[in-house]
Amino acid sequence: MYLENISLRQFKNYQHSEIKFSRFINCIMGSNGSGKTNLLDAIHYLSLTKSALNSIDQQNIQHDEEFFSIKGTFHLDDKKYQIQCSCKSGSKKVVKKDNKPYLKLSEHIGVFPLVLISPYDTDIIREGSSTRRKFMDGIISQIDGQYLQSLLKYQRLLSQRNQLLKDFARKHQFDAQLIASYDEPLLKLMKAIFDRRTKFLDQYMPIFKKHYMSLSEGMEDVDLKYKSDLFSPDFEEQYLSNYQRDLSIQRTGMGTHKDDLVCSISGYSIRKFGSQGQQKSFVIALKLAQFEMIQNDKGFKPILLLDDIFDKLDDLRIKKLIDMVSSQSFGQLFITDARPERTARILENTPCEIANFLVEYGHAVAT
Repeated sequence: MYLENISLRQFKNYQHSEIKFSRFINCIMGSNGSGKTNLLDAIHYLSLTKSALNSIDQQNIQHDEEFFSIKGTFHLDDKKYQIQCSCKSGSKKVVKKDNKPYLKLSEHIGVFPLVLISPYDTDIIREGSSTRRKFMDGIISQIDGQYLQSLLKYQRLLSQRNQLLKDFARKHQFDAQLIASYDEPLLKLMKAIFDRRTKFLDQYMPIFKKHYMSLSEGMEDVDLKYKSDLFSPDFEEQYLSNYQRDLSIQRTGMGTHKDDLVCSISGYSIRKFGSQGQQKSFVIALKLAQFEMIQNDKGFKPILLLDDIFDKLDDLRIKKLIDMVSSQSFGQLFITDARPERTARILENTPCEIANFLVEYGHAVAT
């Protein structure tokens, strides 16, 4: 699978730009603020129907314009697919496949899979549990459409239950029968989500550990421990008896929306005790394991985006990544860098076809 071309109109700092890509390595060069990351974000939209940087679609419309449009041509299984993502001020985002709009955007997730490695990946370690759940859910959703549907339904019911709790608190009343009508489907969905996350981590952990050892050349024992209320044998009883606390805090205090991944190295929190090098190896190993998991499930390689990572990595980790590129472990690859000479030097012995693009003021040209 690869992305043949992309056309941008009024997307972020791109007024109008059309680009044809190599099916192998694409190096996107330009000064900071020129639009390199915005171009990768447009590719992210085509694959996952959303921005990796800003969840509010209308804020990605170019200033003083009314809409943005992103079009691209994917090749998959000897077929071409035209994908368009557009958003107009005051309207919902629309995603089309071969000019046919998706009724549910979730139907597109996983069709043209993608993995992004960026400087912000350390947020997986440093931020709260919601960031780690989002990371885990993002991988599973690209390989299991039923899981994504369950997750979306759960989030919708959870939001409705939380609103109900707020209404009860405001009106100083409680309707046990009404709240129970939400609890039964929520508990069923919690079990399904918990089981799928557990199965996923059983498959993911050995791959993650393999990549960490390769990147770090160290002997540390890294681990991801799944933390969930549902490990308790009497979880359902605890959940159903938690009404008073839920009313007090005006939200649902137990469930899979509270799950977490505990990231550790040699038995200690990597956020608190890991060195910068160990943390970098940890998050890159997380993403490389994501790549391999998707490849194993789909039978083909997802697109890989490397956004401005050479400034953040030492020579050892850069060498490991480029060795993987040279051995053609990856499929189509997009790399951004503000220093063209550095990328040229790093990739000089790579046997794959390389296309170079210069981005200036929101316009990309082949060089």
